[in-house]
Amino acid sequence: MKIVVGSGPSGISCAQALLDHGEEVCLVDAGVTLEPERQAVIARMGRQRPAEWSAEDLGRIKEGMNASAGGVMLKRVYGSDFAYRGPAEHLVTQTGKVALMPTLAQGGLSNVWGAALLPYHARDLHDWPITVQDLAPHYEAVMKLTPLAGRRDRLEECFPLYGEPKTLPMSGQARALWRRLEKHAGRLGRRGLQYGAARVAVQAGESGCVTCGLCMYGCPYGFIYNSAHTLGRWRERPGFTYRPGIVVDRVEETGGEVKVSGYHMESGQPWSMRADRVFLAGGVLPTTKIVLHSRGAYGRPLHILDSQYYLFPLLQAARTPRVREEALYTLSQIFLELIDPAISEHFIHLQIYSYNDLIGQALRKSLGPLGFDWLVRELENRMLVAQGYLHSNHSARLRVELRPGTRASELLVEAEPNPKTAALVRKVVRKLAGLAPTLGALPLEPMLQVTPPGRGFHCGGSLPMREQPGEFETDRLGRPGGWERIHVVDSSVFPSIPATTITLSVMANAHRIGAAVCQ
Repeated sequence: MKIVVGSGPSGISCAQALLDHGEEVCLVDAGVTLEPERQAVIARMGRQRPAEWSAEDLGRIKEGMNASAGGVMLKRVYGSDFAYRGPAEHLVTQTGKVALMPTLAQGGLSNVWGAALLPYHARDLHDWPITVQDLAPHYEAVMKLTPLAGRRDRLEECFPLYGEPKTLPMSGQARALWRRLEKHAGRLGRRGLQYGAARVAVQAGESGCVTCGLCMYGCPYGFIYNSAHTLGRWRERPGFTYRPGIVVDRVEETGGEVKVSGYHMESGQPWSMRADRVFLAGGVLPTTKIVLHSRGAYGRPLHILDSQYYLFPLLQAARTPRVREEALYTLSQIFLELIDPAISEHFIHLQIYSYNDLIGQALRKSLGPLGFDWLVRELENRMLVAQGYLHSNHSARLRVELRPGTRASELLVEAEPNPKTAALVRKVVRKLAGLAPTLGALPLEPMLQVTPPGRGFHCGGSLPMREQPGEFETDRLGRPGGWERIHVVDSSVFPSIPATTITLSVMANAHRIGAAVCQ
């Protein structure tokens, strides 16, 4: 018996590898789910065409999503905050100026992710004990779990697809930018800018996306991948057992087995189970806490690495009329990859978003009393939003420390800013400003927002893989020093966090570890 802790993308990917090798798997999970009344709304909308949706149902799934110049403060799904419910009570995490939030939800953070899929490049893995070649077959394996919308384009030179994409139609604004990128591809390449269609885990084609524009709120048809979708398909799979409602807080290796301990969320009653191996996939904060608590490591600080998240608007010279009326999907439309040694030796990743109604909401708040509808409409017709990430070498860190608490152990999380981050982000924006005549779009630096550490949720590295791991480091199979049958398979084991999107590599590495222990 193998136990996997957590139902997010890493847990599902690891479990897939184990099941494919004939292993018996029990997936243990807190498993918080969407409220039944909201599930009923989504079920009703999913049976209808967009034109049939009621204003009341639309209002319900948009509840609580408030956008400003700094983006959406808390990304909900279907109007609910269930993805963030429970950690304050069950993980007892205290934070100081940190935006990273753990989750106890079924499906983990894939409930609220942007669905972007991009692998890592070799130039960003120099400090890893594994290579892109080690990950390649596992990228291919996990791409069978998710749909892939994208295109075969110039990005393949650096970032293989590892799957066959289906095409989503670009918005009018994105098409205008794309035409200029294509026209000036050679010039942009010489300046260090590569580009391609966004790759997103969205079901496209005749049986997929209907371009209803609700991506940012949650797809009523379930076309955006959530690892809970895979979990649902496994309910009757031979050799697989799912046990929700359990919070795991300790693992103990004795002899040839592992004891996993925790308690039932509802009753608080103790729970435990034994297995020959356990795979921790609860996310960086829960997993780090489990390891520290299991070793009684109170007062022993560890560091979580962050890939700095920032965003800024791009004002296009060309106007795209009536964007509010356009049928479109509202996830990222275009990826830009910047390599400029004068800025960084690593890839800098940018995701370009075109119109969605949250942009209009942010514009109205930013303009204040000048936010007349005609002016907001005119800006909407020209405005794109760039969402960027930096390599962890250029980003803040989060210091975590386990402390005794009155009810349970407390994981104290504090930010350690990187003094070079803000200046480097401005170099990125100014680089794009220098390319504005070619791009036909000007970045508005005064509206640049560099968010608090952890806000982009591209974090990990608290228990990094090393060739010769110490006590709070892990080997190539995610085993913390001194343990043989306990494997960490989420981003906690990443030695660094590249800027390109994190989830696909989390899935591939978890699958790699799961497959390796079966050989």
